[in-house]
Amino acid sequence: MEIIIDSTLKEKVPDFKAGIIHYRGIEVGESPQMLKGRLQLFQESIYFDLQDQSVTDFPGISEWRDVFRKTGKDPNRYRHSAEALYRRIGKQNYLGTINSAIDLNNFFSLRYQVPVGVYDWNKVDGNSLTLRVGGPGESYKGLNGRDNSLEGLIIACDGSGPFGSPFVDSARAPVDEKTTEAVQIIYMRPSLSSDECDQLTSSLEEMFIGIHGGEATHTVVTTDY
Repeated sequence: MEIIIDSTLKEKVPDFKAGIIHYRGIEVGESPQMLKGRLQLFQESIYFDLQDQSVTDFPGISEWRDVFRKTGKDPNRYRHSAEALYRRIGKQNYLGTINSAIDLNNFFSLRYQVPVGVYDWNKVDGNSLTLRVGGPGESYKGLNGRDNSLEGLIIACDGSGPFGSPFVDSARAPVDEKTTEAVQIIYMRPSLSSDECDQLTSSLEEMFIGIHGGEATHTVVTTDY
């Protein structure tokens, strides 16, 4: 897989980092009870933490709000996906189970306070992935059922255009029970070192493979990539 960090992103977020994991030969299905239990318990823990502190007091949430400001999106109007999950939990509107890949993806996002996306690689056009900042007029239909403006958002693109972002993913490449090959993007906290990002990416990869089988390769990309 070729990965490109576009100049639009390098200029606006010089310390941008992301972990990219490519999975092959995986089996997606109902989440094992272990994952369901951990996801529920962790949400309850976050809910009680939110009784004593604001969502924006969490360092990962705060850092990604700053990233949105740098790329041109008001984080009070456009909340990154990790913040949206935290605010949902703060209302005791806990996440239900969807499938093993998405449940684990949500757990990662909550655990590390960063946006994380997972996509069916067989629904992606081509064998390259470009991360850039959306331009005027760009949009896609998201998993939220709405047309979402991508201007000023970091977006993941393939040969047909944008398919994901740390705001909301498109409806074009979701992972389901038929998925056998997937790519996962971990939008890292900019303050983390490259070594810390690699360690985090490796741990996520190991847990994902432990549940879904298959094999994987990963890399950490920065603006020097």
